[in-house]
Amino acid sequence: VQLQASGGGLVQAGGSLKLSCVASGSTLSINAIGWYRQSPGNQSELVAQIVNGGSGTFYATSVKDRFTITNDNAKNTVYLQMNSLKPEDTAVYYCHAERRQIDGHIYHYWGQGTQVTVSS
Repeated sequence: VQLQASGGGLVQAGGSLKLSCVASGSTLSINAIGWYRQSPGNQSELVAQIVNGGSGTFYATSVKDRFTITNDNAKNTVYLQMNSLKPEDTAVYYCHAERRQIDGHIYHYWGQGTQVTVSS
């Protein structure tokens, strides 16, 4: 599985950005796909995730009601719509996918990071 992320940039607080992540390769094997973020001095944080092709979603508490994750299966693309952005949303955002084998082993796949900077 290969992941290609795009859409980061610089925006003022209160603004919006939309990230995209195109998956290629063995995409049918993906069990969950979403976005992590990491800012300097902080641990990586799972921001939002779609599981099992869209049967469920997860949002970090810090982004709930502001961010929306969607997927377009025909385009093998996952989107993260980010509204009401805050300076604390500033981070490098990484597209992530995982594949779970029947024996419980989990494979992780990462796209390149895309910088999101929110100015106050």
